[in-house]
Amino acid sequence: MPHTSSITRTRVGALLVATGMVTEAEACDALEAASGYAQETLTPYETARALDDFGAAVSVHGDDIDSLHEGYAALLVRAARIADAAVRDVQLVPGEGGFADGRADLLEFDRDGVHVSVRAEHFADDYFDHLAACEAVARTVHPDAPRTWRSVDFPREPHATYDSIMVLATPEQADALREYLGLRIG
Repeated sequence: MPHTSSITRTRVGALLVATGMVTEAEACDALEAASGYAQETLTPYETARALDDFGAAVSVHGDDIDSLHEGYAALLVRAARIADAAVRDVQLVPGEGGFADGRADLLEFDRDGVHVSVRAEHFADDYFDHLAACEAVARTVHPDAPRTWRSVDFPREPHATYDSIMVLATPEQADALREYLGLRIG
């Protein structure tokens, strides 16, 4: 396992390019956007978030969002772009009742013409159901694709809010993220 104090955005970008997870142009764009802090040492969570900055992952926001409808649509369109798929007609079909006891909704969308439906439970109109969001992200990839969406885990501080990070990787790419970045990939 690597010495985690030496992980920087520059190192993350180099690994993503070397493993074919992003193009050199994508890495350069991400590093240019982070030019003022690309050499700063990253925590494990910042390392996981950097995968999203480079376009190899998506983050399911852990705090409040503006709108469930718009939030899910934006998340799934971004995931589909990374997975080289097309997502259309993202809809959140509300269940019966209100949010107080958890409303059982359906998150529906079409991926390349295939209808997808994911059950989601919501307690407010501005917070994702993380399990449902991650399942929906996983369903944006073609079933026979060599890369699959995998959860990225990292040490967590008590009482802190974290985004859920999903990375699109082959088994070999996931192994490289584990070995060279010290990330736990599900």
